[in-house]
Amino acid sequence: MTDWIRAQVPSGLPDELGPLQLAWLGDAVWEMHQRLRRCYKPGRSRDLHVAVVEEVKAESQAKALVELDPYLSIVEKDLVRRGRNKAGRGPRKGDAAIYAKATGFETMIGWLFLKNPQRLARLLDQLEKTESDVQ
Repeated sequence: MTDWIRAQVPSGLPDELGPLQLAWLGDAVWEMHQRLRRCYKPGRSRDLHVAVVEEVKAESQAKALVELDPYLSIVEKDLVRRGRNKAGRGPRKGDAAIYAKATGFETMIGWLFLKNPQRLARLLDQLEKTESDVQ
C-alpha cells in the first residue's frame, strides 16, 4: 500500500517549514495512506469512512508512534520532539499528551514525505507488519 509514497520525488522543502506545517501535511499523508489501504477492501462507504476515522484520530496516531519508536533514527525522533513541543493543548476533551504525540507523529510523516519518501514507505510498511503480527 505504500507504492504511491515510493513514487514521490524528494522535494527538499521540509527544512523550510515549521513543525505545525509539517504536521498539517503529515496528517493529510496519513489519511491518504489509510484511505488507500481500505480502497481495495469491499465495504460500504460509511463503514470505510468509520474505519479511516478510527485510524486518523490522535489516539491511533500516538499508538503508531509508539510502535515505530524502536525503528526511528535520531533525526526522526527529533522531528517527533519538535512537533510534540509545538502541539499546544489540543481539543478540550482530549488528552494533551496523546495530542502532542500525534502531532509529533504527523510532523515526522510530513517531513519524511517531502524529504525521504522511501524511508516513510518503509516505516509505514513496518506498521503494517506489526499490525499483522498482532492479528
